[in-house]
Amino acid sequence: MRYALTWSDATIEAIRDVAPTIREFTIRPATGAKAYAPGSHLNVGVIIDGRPDHRSYSLVGAGDGARYRIAVKRHDDSRGGSSYMWSLPVGARLSITEPHNLFPIEYGRPDYLLIAGGIGITPVVSMAAALERAGANWRMIYACKSRGDAAFLDDLQSRFGPRIETRFSEEAARLDIAQEIGSLAPGGQLYLCGPLRLLDAARAEWAKAGRPQADLRFETFASGGLFAPEPFHVKIPRLGVDLNVPVDRTILETLEAAGVAVLSDCRRGECGLCALDVLGVEGQIDHRDVFLSDHEKAHNQKICVCVSRAVGGSITLDTAYRPSNAA
Repeated sequence: MRYALTWSDATIEAIRDVAPTIREFTIRPATGAKAYAPGSHLNVGVIIDGRPDHRSYSLVGAGDGARYRIAVKRHDDSRGGSSYMWSLPVGARLSITEPHNLFPIEYGRPDYLLIAGGIGITPVVSMAAALERAGANWRMIYACKSRGDAAFLDDLQSRFGPRIETRFSEEAARLDIAQEIGSLAPGGQLYLCGPLRLLDAARAEWAKAGRPQADLRFETFASGGLFAPEPFHVKIPRLGVDLNVPVDRTILETLEAAGVAVLSDCRRGECGLCALDVLGVEGQIDHRDVFLSDHEKAHNQKICVCVSRAVGGSITLDTAYRPSNAA
C-alpha cells in the first residue's frame, strides 16, 4: 500500500457551479485542513446504491488551513460518485481523508507545459500558481468542448494572462500534441491531466520525440475509456464464478461483493496490484488503466480489474484467490 487511509469528519460549507456540468464544493474538516502540495487529492466517502464507497477528487487551488476545495463533474454514465456528490446540500456531512499527492511537481526544470483536458483542470489550477510563485518558465493549454465548459478559465486568464491558452473543439481549435511537445525546451516537463484518449496521444508523441519517459507526468480519470460502459459477464471457472458486471460497478467491486478477494490499492488503474490473468474474452477489452504497456494491452493477457471493462460479451479470468474451505 502506498498510503493508509485515515478518515475524519467534514462538512460541506459552500457549493457553486463553475460550469454547466461541474460543481465546486468547499469542505471544512472538523479538525482543520492540512497543508498540501499542488497535484494533491482527497478521498471522499460516498454512498452508491446504499453501500459505502469512496472516490478521489483533486484539490483546487491552494489551501487556507481551514478548508479544501474540490470540483466534481456530473457524468451520466458514471459509477454513481458524481451523482451522489451532486445530490448533497450545503451543510451535508462527509467523511474525507487527508490530502495525498500522486501527481507532484518537480521544480528546477527549464520549461513546463501544463495540459488540462476538461475536468482535468482541477489539479492544474494549483500547479500553475505554484510554478508562477517559483518564477518558472511555464504555460498552460486548456482543452475542452466549449468556452462555457471551461471551469475556472476566467480566473486563470485574469491571473496569468497569455500563459493560458485554450483549445475549444466547438471553435475548431485543435490541440496538436506533437507540435506542443516540439516547442518544449530540452529538459522541460509536460504535466497532463485529462481523458484516456488525450493521455494515449501524448504518450505516443512523447515517445516519438525521444523525450525521457520520466519527464511526462500525468493523471487521468479512472472512469474514462475508449468505449461507453456496458454490462458484461465476468467468469472465473476454477471458482465456479459467473457474475454480471453492471454499468455502475467495476469488475473488482463485483468480485468483492461476491466474496472473491482481489489484492488492490489505488483503484485508479495506476498501481497494477489488481491485475488478473485473462483466459479468454468474448468481444474486446476496454483497457482503462495507465499501468499496463501498449504491448501488454494489445496481447490481452492481463486486465486491471479496478477500472478496465469488457465490451460486447464476457471475460474469463483467473485469480490467486483460494476460498478458506478449498482443499
